[in-house]
Amino acid sequence: MSHKAVEINDSNFESIIASGKPVLVDFWAEWCGPCKMIGPVVEELAGEYEGKAIVGKVNVDFNPNTAAKFGIRSIPTLLFFKDGQVVDKQIGAVAKSALAKKLDGVLV
Repeated sequence: MSHKAVEINDSNFESIIASGKPVLVDFWAEWCGPCKMIGPVVEELAGEYEGKAIVGKVNVDFNPNTAAKFGIRSIPTLLFFKDGQVVDKQIGAVAKSALAKKLDGVLV
């Protein structure tokens, strides 16, 4: 069942958020403790929302352009996109239920 979160980078970012599906993007880095806490939750959401939404991760160390474009200053930051636009955001590690609720809100 393990559907993994999509690796999003500076070159594929635009095409992914323009896919027509809602997109959850987790901005993270290897050295970030809270990012490691929320990482498995993001992976679980990727599996649970397969076919309904795209769940992906951007490593800010390797993709500075995308992080800068959205003014990402603290991580983890999770952005929720609909029709290519940011419609919601979450900064910091939170419970899976909180992220699922926001993602459900983007699906309607």
